[in-house]
Amino acid sequence: MYVAAPEGHTGKSVIALGVLDTVLREVESVGVFRPLVRAGERDGILEMMLAQPGIDQTYDETVGITYDEMRTDFEGALQTIVEKFGRISPRFDAIVVLGSDYADVTSPTELAFNAEIAANLNSSLLLVVSGHDRDAQQIRDAAETALNEFTAHHVQTIGVIANRVDADILDETVEALHGLTDLLVAAIPADRLLVAPTLRAQYEAVGAVHVLGNPDLLDRESQDVVVAAMTLPNILTRLVTEATVLMPSDRSDLLPGLILAHHSGSFPQITGVILTGGYPIPDPVVRLFDGMHLDLPIGMTELGTYTTAKQVFNTEGHFTSSPRKVEVSRRLFSERVDAQALLQALEVEPSKAITPLMFGYQLNELARRDRRRIVMPESSDDRILESASILMQRGVADLTLLGDPVEIKTRASAMGWVLDGVDIVDPNDPELLERFSQEYATLRAHKGVTVEQAREKMKDLSYFGTMMVHLGLADGMVSGAINTTANTIRPSLEFIKTKPGVKVVSGSFLMCMPDRVHVYADCAVNPDPTAEQLADIAISSAETALAFGIEPRVAMLSYSTGSSGSGADVDKVRQATDLVRERRPDLALEGPIQFDAAVDPDVARTKLPNSAVAGKATVFIFPDLNTGNNTYKAVQRSSGAVAIGPILQGLKKAVNDLSRGALVEDIVNTVVITAIQAQSDGN
Repeated sequence: MYVAAPEGHTGKSVIALGVLDTVLREVESVGVFRPLVRAGERDGILEMMLAQPGIDQTYDETVGITYDEMRTDFEGALQTIVEKFGRISPRFDAIVVLGSDYADVTSPTELAFNAEIAANLNSSLLLVVSGHDRDAQQIRDAAETALNEFTAHHVQTIGVIANRVDADILDETVEALHGLTDLLVAAIPADRLLVAPTLRAQYEAVGAVHVLGNPDLLDRESQDVVVAAMTLPNILTRLVTEATVLMPSDRSDLLPGLILAHHSGSFPQITGVILTGGYPIPDPVVRLFDGMHLDLPIGMTELGTYTTAKQVFNTEGHFTSSPRKVEVSRRLFSERVDAQALLQALEVEPSKAITPLMFGYQLNELARRDRRRIVMPESSDDRILESASILMQRGVADLTLLGDPVEIKTRASAMGWVLDGVDIVDPNDPELLERFSQEYATLRAHKGVTVEQAREKMKDLSYFGTMMVHLGLADGMVSGAINTTANTIRPSLEFIKTKPGVKVVSGSFLMCMPDRVHVYADCAVNPDPTAEQLADIAISSAETALAFGIEPRVAMLSYSTGSSGSGADVDKVRQATDLVRERRPDLALEGPIQFDAAVDPDVARTKLPNSAVAGKATVFIFPDLNTGNNTYKAVQRSSGAVAIGPILQGLKKAVNDLSRGALVEDIVNTVVITAIQAQSDGN
């Protein structure tokens, strides 16, 4: 696919990244190619695409020619592009080709040259047009002119995407593009973050020198500029989130108040300060800052306020350097572009294999389609705050953190994490405490719990968060980074309870093999389940598989296959299998069955030749916790499989436990899984 634009500054790299993600979800082998780059420097957009998980190419093999080479010999340059593309194309099932950036004056026109390249590479075209400062009709006209050029070169177009469109005219723009073509069309809103420069770039634009604060935060994005040359109360009313404040350096008396506002949590948190005029900060003010933890970066420039403001306002941000921008662009593309329609237009043959990377993309997409609110009680842990920042950028869930709002915002700001859109609930809120205590006392009245005892329980954040889920203030909860597994699960067992017909809570793992995904259970909760409990675990595990897009084919594991063995252990599995068949006759089920017969088609043909499950099982139910826990760890460590979990199953609402050694990415994955479970719960 050739992603091209008729002009510069369309943000087509956002579209190219979205296309890359979409194809990577379905196709095992994907490459990238950039026909035209500037000479003498590495292409930042190309490097960003090469850095994406699942892309395995060197920089040099993905580059065609430079602008200089094209000007020197047009026909020869085109031949070189085709030859270089031909060298890599046999390696991949799909290749995303990124058109030129209109970074130079070319002859013939650059648009025509892109059309020539697309035609000679036999690529399908996805056209990207800019919606910046345009109405819907102007966007349509720009698209029509460009489409005519590509059509004249016999390039097959599969879609038109308008990018950087005013949010108020998104639907109108889509309608206008539908009037132009019956191809895939979409409109993606402008997002201030994607064009935001870093504070470092603003420093460089005005020759500023860093004088105070944390220099590690210079690479944070600045989404606005506030010129502060008035009294402090007036400055405070003009503050906006992630703005750079420009302030005359001879007004350093305003700095303490500004920094206090930044740390207070009561005002928007800013990105940094640039002092203009070059006057040094007086020693008493510096000593004041020496006595406090100052993280806000403060720089100094010799330029005057007017010149500084002009330079800073004109500083452009680059999309390629920021992981945060990459995540936001993925979210925007996912929300506004029909991925299935795009894949159908591409006529991409989906891979029968499901790699861990592909599965991870699919999980994020599932969560985005129907966002759910997840409460995370342990906001005192930095891993929770960092994961919350990542989750909001990805747009996979709405989040609630429990804790003191000022402390949480201050800590996040100090670490450079952005929590915009995160709901922060103070667990000491008297109204909520009383409501939750009354509800808990009512639910546990049969156990003799009084309101006073309930108030003490609600001081435990696991109970507080679980009550939010119970009352519908959140759809699910993720805890355990600090608390024990028992402390996480106990409140759920007390008043969320199990689903109708299910008597036991169990723990499964999603085992991501190199080419497929399996469900293993119970590997976390029940040491020695009865036959009835095993049946519950099997049914819950099948529902877990369905929730994550895995066709459930359930293997009830034992040391014996079919009727070949006997004994108490195998009889328990046989009884559990019969119970599952009675309760869920629709499930593809086999048991008792040995592991090799469940996964190996050759063994299955010998031991159970007529089974619909043997040799192709996807859900594996272990007879006890000892077997299940050891097996998942053995498979994980010996085969390199990625184990995601444990996933608590059987509860009415989605609650999941973290390992206290969980990494940030583990926490992110668990929240995504919990959000998908909450969709299935119908919350």
